[in-house]
Amino acid sequence: MNTNTSFLLNGHAVDLAGADPTQSLLRWLKSRQQHGTKEGCGDGDCGACTVAMIETDAAGRSHYRAVNSCLLPMGALPGREIVTVEGLAEGERLHPAQQMMIDGAGSQCGYCTPGFVMSLFVGTHDGDLSDHCIEGNLCRCTGYRPIRDAAKRLAALPIIEDRFGATLQQPRTALSSARVGDFHNPTTVAEALALKQQHHDAIWIAGATDLGVNLSRGQTVAPSFIALDRIAELQRIEIGDDAARIGAGVSLSRIEHELAGQFPLLDDMLPWFAAKQIKNRATFGGSLGSASPIGDLAPILLALGGDVHLAGPNGLRDLPIDGYFLDYRKTQRHPDELIVAVTLPKPHDLVTASYKIAKRQTDDISIVAASYAIRLDGERRVQHVRLAYGGIAVIPKRAVSTEALLLGQVLGDALVERARAALVEEFTPLSDHRADAGYRRALAGNLFVKFVAEKLA
Repeated sequence: MNTNTSFLLNGHAVDLAGADPTQSLLRWLKSRQQHGTKEGCGDGDCGACTVAMIETDAAGRSHYRAVNSCLLPMGALPGREIVTVEGLAEGERLHPAQQMMIDGAGSQCGYCTPGFVMSLFVGTHDGDLSDHCIEGNLCRCTGYRPIRDAAKRLAALPIIEDRFGATLQQPRTALSSARVGDFHNPTTVAEALALKQQHHDAIWIAGATDLGVNLSRGQTVAPSFIALDRIAELQRIEIGDDAARIGAGVSLSRIEHELAGQFPLLDDMLPWFAAKQIKNRATFGGSLGSASPIGDLAPILLALGGDVHLAGPNGLRDLPIDGYFLDYRKTQRHPDELIVAVTLPKPHDLVTASYKIAKRQTDDISIVAASYAIRLDGERRVQHVRLAYGGIAVIPKRAVSTEALLLGQVLGDALVERARAALVEEFTPLSDHRADAGYRRALAGNLFVKFVAEKLA
């Protein structure tokens, strides 16, 4: 594994020798007196720290991806290419993303501006300058109209042929194995498992959208890390007639794009899961590995009856999602096992929907997430039903009692009301700063009523 590692920052090689691998790129940039990239929240919620990272897809095409530098550990950077706001202008000539913001008065205090500019920069190269381009960026004083106008003017420009586009056309080799201190970057599952046997106290880290928050706060998470974001085996999506197998390392942005239209539950949830900067790094495997009770993806698996595929020192094993979660942040996965993929059965004749209730829909932790799958016969009798929730128990959970109440019954107004009342009583959620228990319980029932009204009326 290479220990003499470097990465490209605005086209220049930077040696990582002596760098703290757990330090965020944001903090590292500040230590190098590059203050254009701002720190707002340090949690990946505000977008002030947005930078662009080049990624190469399976077909060999390179793309700029907007990511939160506050969540990106330095240990994950060997061999990567990063562009910050300082790298956009050529002398006195600004990049169009910068110029449009100036021309449209898109900045007042200017603190959020570099993050918006970087999101717009990425949008010029991936062809998306819609509102989704800047959904992960917060502005507290300018107001969004002039910023949205800047994006519209940018979208109206002819295709930009510049050095950044030329950079994407350059051939690239696959990222190699690398190590920065106690931060290991293997390139195969076998290598990752071997590292885990050598470093029993190491923990897996994928997109770092969860653990990165802890690292951003300077917390000691683990003595060492094994990163999974450059393992090609974990980046595959295989679509069959009856199911899709999704590699644990596939980003949510890829899932949203490549599986669009195949799983309505995903189509409903992923636009609201998080902003682009998060979805460009977050993974299905990371979500299940963290085993958060408020994860938005687990209810989808539970509603469809998916499987989790693991690899460990004793070989491969498959686990149904039912029973995978044991207790708060505890699962059937052994510490030395790695999630390699999940299988989602296609819904076919099922009526499905996902809902997410959060204070800030596109970039906030859910108050309640719900995924439903149901099949009715010609007489509206319930032949199959799965009602899955996140945020209302210590684990993502199905409402099995309410499912039993519905199964075999004719779905009418009276039954829907009985189901709503049963859902209110089925769970005992906690109260926290997002919502109290009573509100969560009410949501559990009301979301089902909404589902019936929207999908089964």
